[in-house]
Amino acid sequence: MESIGNFHYRGGELYCEKVPVERMAEDAGTPLFVYSHAFIKDAVKEYKIAFRGTPLLLCYAVKANANIAILKLLESLGCGAEVISGGELYRARQAGVKPGKIVFDGPGKSPEEIRYALREGVLMFNVESEQELECIDALAGEMKVKARIALRVNPDVNPNTHPYIATGLKKDKFGIPIERALDYYKRAAAMSNLEVVGLHQHIGSQITRVGPYRDSVRKLVDLLERLRAEGLRLQYLDIGGGPGIRYDKERALTPERLAGALREVLESSGCRLIVEPGRSIVGNSGALITRLLYIKSNAVKNFYIVDAAMNDLIRPSLYQAHHHIAPVQLVPERDGTITVDVVGPICESGDYFAQDREMPVMEPRSLIAVMSAGAYGFTMASNYNARPRAAEVLVKGDEYHIIRRRETFRDLIKGEKIPEFLE
Repeated sequence: MESIGNFHYRGGELYCEKVPVERMAEDAGTPLFVYSHAFIKDAVKEYKIAFRGTPLLLCYAVKANANIAILKLLESLGCGAEVISGGELYRARQAGVKPGKIVFDGPGKSPEEIRYALREGVLMFNVESEQELECIDALAGEMKVKARIALRVNPDVNPNTHPYIATGLKKDKFGIPIERALDYYKRAAAMSNLEVVGLHQHIGSQITRVGPYRDSVRKLVDLLERLRAEGLRLQYLDIGGGPGIRYDKERALTPERLAGALREVLESSGCRLIVEPGRSIVGNSGALITRLLYIKSNAVKNFYIVDAAMNDLIRPSLYQAHHHIAPVQLVPERDGTITVDVVGPICESGDYFAQDREMPVMEPRSLIAVMSAGAYGFTMASNYNARPRAAEVLVKGDEYHIIRRRETFRDLIKGEKIPEFLE
């Protein structure tokens, strides 16, 4: 296996930075998410270098990896946060992210979430519908505050990604049709409790080509010109997130490529740029470490049955996503490979990490690393089949820190209560 992020082999043993993965697995158990501090730090630096000379606010997409230790690390590097819920806002604030660096996205913000965000004083709401606009105006009026808002426009640009994570087409539930945006902005500007400060888009996730960004941002800048002609002066241009990483044979969309493609068109915007990266900062920072339980064969298939499952990392099952899978210990004297499905213990046929994958011949109890699991791993995890969720570890140089303890069986029933009539 070539190095992925800061995971590499040394003497036939997989390391994250300077720490053997096996040592962490023995300490914290499996399944286990392991993240590299240095990778995250370097990824943020890449964005800052790529967009140097452009007034920039990086609002990290909390949905990608929401552990408060990760959020605190990003806050310490100068990042803000892009949140989709009251819970994500709470996490960001608990990690010390300043409210003036937080943007609140999502098509279904509840009144309770809006009130919470107004109390906290977030930088702006990215509004997605006429009724949401009216709701925010009314709640801000009740609270006697001004709500800063941008409108999320749908530029109808195909991001050429998996249909479940494409968000910028006419058929998608997200945003306001760009051809109606001018009317929405005029309506918002007339509302007494709103301050119109920005323009927003988010066209999708795991995008590996610059074309969709170039096309959509050109549409945004054209809209900005029309808004200026109407007397609206916006401060922020939020182009969303979505740059893709390498999972298999893709070419990653690096910050340098993205900035290079957009620099000319952004120069005419006259706005402070907001970018909402998530996966591109944390995706290849992490791996899911799992232990091989059993090896099984039938008439047509071989299986490696491991102790992690789709409840820990659902991307392969949900998106048919590819993750590189590698042994934690290379055993040179064990020759040969085997074609296997790498599967978990859950009672679903979709509980797999790989199908028909060529893997080294391994023995039960061996450790396996599912790579590129730093984004949309734990944040999408569940307790299906009453499985406690995994532990998480952050590695810094030759140290590692458990940043989330493994759940216990007692945690599974926390908050539940048997009513008296059943006692």
